[in-house]
Amino acid sequence: MIVTKSSALRFVFLLLGALICQPALADAEAVIVSSSGQIEPYFDVWENPNGEATLEEVMALDDSQWRHVPEGSATFGITQSAYWLRFSVQNQTAQTLNLVAELGYSQLDDVIFHVISNGDPIREVRTGDRRPFHPREIDHPNMLLRFTLSPDESKTLYVRVQTEGSLVVPLDLWHEHEFFGSASAEQKLHFFYYGCLSVIILINLAVFLTLREKLYLYYALAISGYLLFFASIKGFSFQVLYPDFPALHARMLLLSMPVLGLFSLLFCREFLKTKEHSPRLDFAIRLLIFVETLNFVTALVAGYNWAILNFSIVAIIFFGLLFVAGPVSWAEGVRAGKFFTLAWTPLTLGVLATAGRAMGFLPVNFLTEHAMQIGSGLEAFILTLALADRLYLERKDRYEAQENSLRKERARNLAQQRLTEAMTHDPVTGLPNRNRFERMANQVISQNPDDEYIVGIVRITRMEEIHRTLGLARSERLMKMLAQQMTELARELPMVRCRKDDQGRTECVYQLSGDCLGLLIDATAVTDQFAGMNKAIQLLSEPVTIDHLAIELDPTFGAAHYPYHGDSAALLIRNAHIGMENAPRGVMATGVYSPQHDIYSESRLTLMSDLKEALQRDQTCLHYQPKMCLRTGRVVGLEALVRWHHPERGWVFPSDFIPLAEETGVITQLTRWAVERGLKDLAALAGDYPDLELSINISARDLTDKGLVQSIQAALSQHGIRPNQLTLELTETAAMEDPETGFKALQALAEAGLQISIDDFGSGYSSLSYLKQLPASEIKLDRSLIIDILESDSSRVIVETAVNMVHGLGYAVIAEGVENEDAAQLLRELNCDRLQGYWLSKPLPLAELQDWLLVQNFPSKLLPQPTATEA
Repeated sequence: MIVTKSSALRFVFLLLGALICQPALADAEAVIVSSSGQIEPYFDVWENPNGEATLEEVMALDDSQWRHVPEGSATFGITQSAYWLRFSVQNQTAQTLNLVAELGYSQLDDVIFHVISNGDPIREVRTGDRRPFHPREIDHPNMLLRFTLSPDESKTLYVRVQTEGSLVVPLDLWHEHEFFGSASAEQKLHFFYYGCLSVIILINLAVFLTLREKLYLYYALAISGYLLFFASIKGFSFQVLYPDFPALHARMLLLSMPVLGLFSLLFCREFLKTKEHSPRLDFAIRLLIFVETLNFVTALVAGYNWAILNFSIVAIIFFGLLFVAGPVSWAEGVRAGKFFTLAWTPLTLGVLATAGRAMGFLPVNFLTEHAMQIGSGLEAFILTLALADRLYLERKDRYEAQENSLRKERARNLAQQRLTEAMTHDPVTGLPNRNRFERMANQVISQNPDDEYIVGIVRITRMEEIHRTLGLARSERLMKMLAQQMTELARELPMVRCRKDDQGRTECVYQLSGDCLGLLIDATAVTDQFAGMNKAIQLLSEPVTIDHLAIELDPTFGAAHYPYHGDSAALLIRNAHIGMENAPRGVMATGVYSPQHDIYSESRLTLMSDLKEALQRDQTCLHYQPKMCLRTGRVVGLEALVRWHHPERGWVFPSDFIPLAEETGVITQLTRWAVERGLKDLAALAGDYPDLELSINISARDLTDKGLVQSIQAALSQHGIRPNQLTLELTETAAMEDPETGFKALQALAEAGLQISIDDFGSGYSSLSYLKQLPASEIKLDRSLIIDILESDSSRVIVETAVNMVHGLGYAVIAEGVENEDAAQLLRELNCDRLQGYWLSKPLPLAELQDWLLVQNFPSKLLPQPTATEA
C-alpha cells in the first residue's frame, strides 16, 4: 500500500537532506522581540564531537568558533556529535514578555536548555526522548522552554542537542499565548487526521470480519502502521501511550516502518491481483515482503542508526516499486490500477513537498510541514473509495450470478416438469401413465391395507384395426375422445379413487398402455351393487362417432380384487389382464381374475425349473450388441443379452423368462452366470480390443444379493479384466424399488470400481432428486424416446432436454433402439455420448461379433466425418 511508501520516504528525504544540506554560517546578533507579531529566530551553532563540553567551556569559546544560522533551522544529518545552539533574546518593549523557545522536531534524544542572564546561568531545563516524557514544562511532543523577559531585558540561551538518527534543529520563538493558540489548532488537525484513519481501520476490520477477505485485513493493518508511524514521528504516541518508557518510543518508531511496509505490500499484491496479471511485478513484491519481514526482526534488536540507514535504503526501493505498480496494473487492464495510480499522486506530491522543505528548496509553512499527512489522508480516502467500488462490483457480480443461477434453476425446473410430464403422461390422451397408477394404487393400499379395492381395466381391442383404417391422426382423436368420456364418467362415480397431481389436475383414469385404460375402485364404497359402474360400462360400449363415422370399439373389461387377487398394483394389473382374457363373451361382460383360470401359473413354475437346470448345464448363452461412441465413431462397448434355447419350446423370449426369474429369485443365479460368461468372452476379445467395455443387466433382486460384489470381483480377477471395464445396468424402476437398500448396494459396487448405468430412462416415472444421488456413470435413454425422434418435434425436444439434464447431473448419455443413420446423426448433434441399436448391429453371438468387429470398428464406416467447423 502507498501508506508505507509515503511514511518511509519522508524519513528518507529527511536523511538525504541531512547528509547533503549543511547550514550557511555567519556572525550572531540578538533576536529583537516586540510586543506582538512573529519572531524571526536565528542562532549560532558549535559542534562538540565528543559531547563532553560543559556549559562553562562552551560559554568561554571564542566567537570565531561559532557559526551563524540565519534561517533559524538546520539539519546536521546522522551524527554522534553534540551540537550547542546559542542565541540572545532582547525585550525592547515596556512590558514583561512570556516567551516559548521551541525546537520543532520531536525525535531529539537529549536536549538541555541553559538560560544565561548577565553572564550567569540562572536556569537549566533537561528534556528529550531519552528521558521520561513527564515532567516537561509544556505537555507537548516538541522540545520547549518557557522563559520571561522584563522590559529592556536581554537573555542568552545555550541549548545542547544530541540524538541518534538525523539531527534536525528547527528553532522557533513564540509569544506564549500565540504558541498555545497555534499548538491547539495544530493538535485539532492532527487528531482529526488520526480519527479519520481510525474510522477507516474500523470500517475495514468490520468488512473483513463479515466477508473474511484478507484484502480488508491487510488494508486495516497497513493503515494502522501508517497511524503508528506518524504518531511516533510526531511524538504523540510517546506523549499519550508510554510516557514513562523512552526506550520503547524509539523502538516503536523503528517497528512502525517494516509493519507499514509489510502490510502495504500485502495489500498492494492482493488489491492489484499481481499474481494473475503481472508475474514479474508480483515476484518483486514478494521479494520485498521477505525483506520487510527481516526488517521487522531487525527493528527489535538492531542499533538505531544502523536500522535507520537500512530502512532508508529499503524505503527508496519500496517507493520506486510502488511508483510503477499502479501504472503497470492499469496497463494490464486491472481496474484497481486506476485507483492505485490516482491515490499515489497526492501522496507523491506530499513526499516531494516534505523532501523539498527538509532540503531547503521549499519554505517552511503549514503545507510543507504537513504535506505528507495531507497526501496520505487523500490517498487513504481514495483507496477506501476504491475498496467500496470493489465491494459494490463484487456484490453486483454475485447478485447477477445468483440471478443467473435462479434463472437456470427455473429453466431446469421447467425442463424437468416437461420431462416429468412426458415420462408420466401419455402424449396422445394426456392421461397419467401406468407408473403413476401403480404408485397411486400402492400408496392407497399401503395406507389402507384392511380395505378392499378393485383394479379395473378397459382395452379397446379394435384399436390396431382402427389405426390402420383411419390413420394415426384420427385414431389419436378417437383415443382422446374415449379418454375424456371415461374421465367424465369416472368423476361421477364416488367409488372411483381420484387424486390431485402437483399441478392441481384430477387423476381418475390412467393410460396403462396404448389401447388400455385403468382405474382403482374402492370396493368398500360401493352401495349400489355396481349399478353406476355397469351404466358407465354400457356407455363405453356404445359406438363412437368421428367424422360422421360410427366406430365400434369392441372394448373388453377386466378386474382383479385386492387382497384376494394380489397385494400390489403390478400384480393386480396383471391379473386383471388375465381376467380380461377369460371374460365371458358378450357386450359389457367383465372378466374377473380367477386363479383356477390362470393358465400362466403352472407354466411359469415349470419354466423357472427349466431355467435353473439350463444354467447348471450351461445351456444358456450371451449375445452382444455393440455400443458406439458418437464422438469418435468407434465401438467402445458391448451389452450382454441372455438368450435361451429351450430343448422343447425352442427360443424363449427374454420378456417371458426374465420377469419370472425376478419374481422367483432365480435372477440372482442368472446374473452371476451372465457375469462369469460375459467376462470370459471379454477376456477372449481383450487381445485385439483391450479397452472394450462390457455391460450386463442386473435387477432389483440382485441388489439384495450380499455375495454379488465378491463373486464379480472373483470373476474379474480370474479373467484379468479391470473393474472399470464392467458396467452394471439397472432400470430406473428397479433402482427406486427400495431406495435405501439399492443405494447402499450400488455404492458398494461403485466402490469396487464397477461402472453403474441407469437403463430404460424415460420409460417410467423417476425421482430425479433420487437418481442424481446414485453412483452412476451413465444414463440410457429408452427406445420409446428415440423411436420417433425424426418425425416428432416434441420427441426431439424431450430427448434434447433429457440429454442436457443428464449431462447437468454429471452422467454420460447413451441412446438405445437407434434404427437408422439419420437418427444417429441427430443424436450426435444433440450431444448424446453413445448409441446402440439395430442400425449399428443386432445382438450377435461371440463368433459373429468377432467377425463384425474386424470389419466395422472404424469411424469412417459408422458415421460421416466431422465437418470443418466441428474439426
